[in-house]
Amino acid sequence: MLKLPRVLIVGRMNVGKSTLFNRLSVDVKSLAFDYEGVTRDFLKDTVCWQDRCFELIDTAGISSHKSQDPVIEASRLRAIDLLQEADLVLFVCDGKVGLLAEDRMLIKLVHKLKRPAIMVVNKIDAHAAQEQLYEFDQAGFKTVIPISAQHGTGIADLLETIVKALPEQSQVVEEEAPSCKVVILGKPNVGKSSLLNSILKQERVLVADVPGTTREAISEKIRFFKEDIEVTDTPGLRRQRGVTQELEGLMVRSALRAVESADIVLLVIDASEGKLADQELKLAFYAFEELHKAVILLFNKQDKVSELERETMDFHVEEYEHFMKKVVSLDISCLTGKNIGKIIPLVNKVWLRYTQTLPIDSLSLFFKEALQRKPLYWNRQLLTVQKVMQISKAPITLALHVNLPERFGPTQLGYFENLLRKECDLQGVPIKFVVRKAMH
Repeated sequence: MLKLPRVLIVGRMNVGKSTLFNRLSVDVKSLAFDYEGVTRDFLKDTVCWQDRCFELIDTAGISSHKSQDPVIEASRLRAIDLLQEADLVLFVCDGKVGLLAEDRMLIKLVHKLKRPAIMVVNKIDAHAAQEQLYEFDQAGFKTVIPISAQHGTGIADLLETIVKALPEQSQVVEEEAPSCKVVILGKPNVGKSSLLNSILKQERVLVADVPGTTREAISEKIRFFKEDIEVTDTPGLRRQRGVTQELEGLMVRSALRAVESADIVLLVIDASEGKLADQELKLAFYAFEELHKAVILLFNKQDKVSELERETMDFHVEEYEHFMKKVVSLDISCLTGKNIGKIIPLVNKVWLRYTQTLPIDSLSLFFKEALQRKPLYWNRQLLTVQKVMQISKAPITLALHVNLPERFGPTQLGYFENLLRKECDLQGVPIKFVVRKAMH
């Protein structure tokens, strides 16, 4: 597959970079919020226009001077590294405010690095009078494009200009959809971003000992046995009453959207806390039982766990044995690298289970024989199953044709699920039942 040219969106904070990224991006959405420093990590997506493709990257707001905040400083340095590697720079500024001292310092930086660049004047009508653009025309860029990212004006002109400036080899590239989508979920500061970096063997996302460092769902693909697996890091999920700011509300929605589109959830738990939080149990249960996602529990920070904390955690986990025996768990340490190499092979194993056709010759016969051994009744009425079919996989979905559909509730379906789990290799994967009225 050809390496696509990189088009980098840069500018000071709060000029509309994320809004522009969302306007141009097809699949990835950045948090766009009228608040400085919302974007911390870079987001990227493949954008195609008139049979030309490029990798569009949204960066955090770049400052020309160092920050005392370690997270903002790491974000700033990363954006500058990306700037040096860019094939084309979209320098975004605020057309309503004009060029500030910070803009001018960044313009000097872009010119100093000698990267091909287009000045994008945002928050302005595409048919702006020339005098409105005079200040921007004097900034030393060959091309100045007025746009409104929010309203979409001037976007076609911008795309036209971008593709003309791209290197020649950037024809349309067919990207294979990942065979499996994995999302990393958990409370703030349990080590989700460290885990993604460890899996990728690169510093892809910012890591800091500060809750809320990751604010958006960040996705990367990795190759495993000729298969593409997409791994997504998400913002930490707090309890609902802990989500007080609107920004945090957006972060939670970003994480939950990632879970809904995933196949496998890696729920990261801080093992040094010695117990599972209610919220973690609810997340695991919701993903597994409600959304029917495969679930792997990763007990991180094993390097910090004392013998007492280990015993306490084991005792706590035993309380939820009925659910825990359905999912897969692994002890890891992102700090020491313990068992990190086992995660993707385990993901692959669970993915094969999640996508299997159940190895039972006749599901109908299997269910009927189960009911002969242990008949099920409701109010003295015998519950019968006429036919069972597997109608889909990922998740495994079984259609049950029965005499009294309304009487096949969680208890009855749980009985069948337990039988299937004894018969087949289903650890880590849910079973979904669709109950229908049998036709006589």
